[in-house]
Amino acid sequence: MAAPQPADVIWTSQNYHDLHNKSAGPVDIAAFNKAVYAALKPGGVFVVLDHAAAPGSGLSATETLHRIDPATVKQEVTAAGFEFVGESTVLRNPEDDHTKGVFDEAIRGHTDQFVYKFRKP
Repeated sequence: MAAPQPADVIWTSQNYHDLHNKSAGPVDIAAFNKAVYAALKPGGVFVVLDHAAAPGSGLSATETLHRIDPATVKQEVTAAGFEFVGESTVLRNPEDDHTKGVFDEAIRGHTDQFVYKFRKP
């Protein structure tokens, strides 16, 4: 991750979980988040939108269901130095029980998703 000049915003949508999958190759998540941090100007924002996995599931559903526990994302991103600013609940779906893969026709297009906003101090 590199930018020609410090960025105001970096946004990742429905793919942060993929960074943990074998198909992405060996990704050092801590280094990735630090690179995003370095690419932002002070006060810059990092937005992560992804499919929610069951609370407490950590990384167990990234390969199989293409979901990630929001708490894991928060922990990984704040470990890089970001401040958690807040979240939007506009894409939340309490009807999603987090047991189906995001491509399952029963839930596709209606998964429970989280949108987290982080800021570089």
